[in-house]
Amino acid sequence: MPPRTPAAAPDAAATDAADRPDAAAEHPDTEIAAGQEPAPATREHRFDIDVLRLVASCTVILGHVAAAFIQAVGNDRAAGSGAYWTGHVFEAVNSFAVPVFFAIGGWGVLVGARPRDEATMWRRIVRSGLPLFVWTGVYLVWAWLRDRNDKPMTELALDSLFGSVQPAYHLWFLYAYLPVVAALACAVLVRDGGRPWKLGLALLGVAALPSLLSTVRDVTGWAVPAVGWSFGTYSVVYAVGGALLLALPARALRGRRWIFGVLLPLTMAACFWYHTQIHYVIPNAHLIVGVMTLCVLLLVSRTRVPQRWREPLTRLGGAAMGAYLVHVLFVEELLRPLISPDMGLLAASGLLLGMFAVVTALSYAVSLAWGRLGLRRYLG
Repeated sequence: MPPRTPAAAPDAAATDAADRPDAAAEHPDTEIAAGQEPAPATREHRFDIDVLRLVASCTVILGHVAAAFIQAVGNDRAAGSGAYWTGHVFEAVNSFAVPVFFAIGGWGVLVGARPRDEATMWRRIVRSGLPLFVWTGVYLVWAWLRDRNDKPMTELALDSLFGSVQPAYHLWFLYAYLPVVAALACAVLVRDGGRPWKLGLALLGVAALPSLLSTVRDVTGWAVPAVGWSFGTYSVVYAVGGALLLALPARALRGRRWIFGVLLPLTMAACFWYHTQIHYVIPNAHLIVGVMTLCVLLLVSRTRVPQRWREPLTRLGGAAMGAYLVHVLFVEELLRPLISPDMGLLAASGLLLGMFAVVTALSYAVSLAWGRLGLRRYLG
């Protein structure tokens, strides 16, 4: 399917929190190397960032559930109007999810917990990259056992070193996320007087990889894999712009949030129009998606989370990355067999909402379970 979109824990559970892409943004003490000064004790925990992460994660799941209905009729209204319209209505609300994740990552590197040295940043990259390859292997083995791989396993495994592959299509995000945060971290370290040579060389490799593989293809005739590692303009803009917006003080938003509350459903309606009348899926770099993302960020940023909600919120936030990584298994195995192109609008809507609840609950449940088993470093 077209790419869509990937998660915080209480300070008492810093080990689990450190395994998320942006964990250091809220738990900087987990990244202190020996001999370094500790982070200021007064650094706040941004519970509103936890809310953003949770909302974006659940919205990604909703988008993939809705996309299954659209794919069941081949994105053709004549093949089944109930599934077609139901899928597109709910698909239209999730376009902000990927940009929000870029925004959180940018805020973490540029504002929330700027890396103190290159080693700190490499630890963060490894903590995000390891689950990427573990889950790629899981999805390939699962599809092989179900006889669903479209290429030999060895070929898919090789391709996955360069970009996301079927059936792990949703993992494309990390191939774009990691280079962006690495590039921003490299700039921060250079600005602070550091010399992050390894990061710089890695980024040079990412930038040169497509042309290098193209040369290999021209010389050898080898059908080179598609390259997913990148830091495109739109992802950098969302990361830097998101950092700017999330760093705004609460007083800057006071009395103005209603504007974004009005704009948000309008952007979702515009996205629905684009999907059904222009092209499915709308690009992440589209102005409609950008305005939608702006609305979500400013509606949630600096909002106060009641004390009684903070512990469960951060526990679920700590499981969000894992839920993102595993949920496609449940979409493919539980949902797809139940979708019929002949179902009416009411039946399709009921199935979509019910299976969204089931898939989300199962995804978070298993993520919480492996977190308790100490496997978050490997499984996200």
